[in-house]
Amino acid sequence: MYNPQLETFLRVADAGSFNKAAEEVFITPTAVIKQINLLEGNLEVKLFERTHRGLILTKAGISLYNDARYIIQYCRESVTRARNAMQETQNIIRIGISPMTPAQFLVELWPKIHALCPDIKFQLIPFENTLENAREILKNLGQNIDVIAGIFDETMLELRRCAGFEISRQPLCCAVSIHHPLAEKNRLALTDLYGQRLMLMHRGWSRYVDELRDDLWQNHPQVQIVDFDIYSVEIFNRCESTSDVLLVVDAWKNVHPLLKVIPIEWSYTIPYGLLHSPEPSEMVQRFLDATQAVTKE
Repeated sequence: MYNPQLETFLRVADAGSFNKAAEEVFITPTAVIKQINLLEGNLEVKLFERTHRGLILTKAGISLYNDARYIIQYCRESVTRARNAMQETQNIIRIGISPMTPAQFLVELWPKIHALCPDIKFQLIPFENTLENAREILKNLGQNIDVIAGIFDETMLELRRCAGFEISRQPLCCAVSIHHPLAEKNRLALTDLYGQRLMLMHRGWSRYVDELRDDLWQNHPQVQIVDFDIYSVEIFNRCESTSDVLLVVDAWKNVHPLLKVIPIEWSYTIPYGLLHSPEPSEMVQRFLDATQAVTKE
C-alpha cells in the first residue's frame, strides 16, 4: 500500500541514528542506510544531514516526516475498510475505538445486548484521535464505523453532523502526574486547584465545560485556565510531563499509566453515550435500542 522505506525513515528520524534504528528492528545498520539511500534517490531529495553528533532532518525531511505518519495510518485504515467490505455478513456493528473513545463498557454489556440481538456481532476498529479524524469519522458514521462511545453535547453533535443518545453522566474530574503533589489525594476540593494551571478544551467545544470555565473565571480567579484544541495522547503526555492539571472524565483513567484521575467536589458533569449517524441503518438502530434497554436495567 505504501513504500515500506517510509517506516524505516520514521524509525531513523525518531532514533537519530542508523545504528539505533537498526537495533530496534534487528537488522544491520548497512541495511538501514541502504533503505534510506534508496528512498532519497527515488524521491530525489536529501532527508538527513549527517553530522558528527548524529542525524538531523533537512527541511525536506521534516516535511516528509510530518506527512509519512498520516500516509501510513491512512493506508492501514484503507486496508481495514477493504476488509470490512468483504465481510460475508452484514450483521456486524463496527465500533470505533481510540484512547479517548474506549469501548470497554460496550464489551462488558455485550452478553446482555447479544441476548436481545443474537444475530448481531461486533468489530472494534481503532482510529487515531486527530482533528481531521474527528471531523471525517463523525460526519460519516455508518460508512466505515457505525458507533463511537464518548462524551458529547448538543453543540458537538450539530458541529460534527452526527447523533447520539445519553447513557450516563460522567463527572468532570482532574488528571495529574503521579508525581504531582495533588496525586496524594483521592478527592479534590475546588480550593486544591488554586495556584494550579487547569487545562480546558477551548470555549465553544462544550457548553458543559464552558459553564465550568465561567464559574472559575467569575468565582475562582486563583485557578489559571489554559486552553487546548483537542483531547489526544499528546495532551495526556503534556499533562504527565508538566505540573498542569487536565480536565478529564473517569472513562479515561486508563489512557495514560503515569496519570492519576481524581474526582473533585463540584457538580459538573458531561453526557456520555453512543455517537451514531442521524439516519442509522435498521441493524444499527436495533443495536442502539438494545444498548439503551440493557443500560436502563
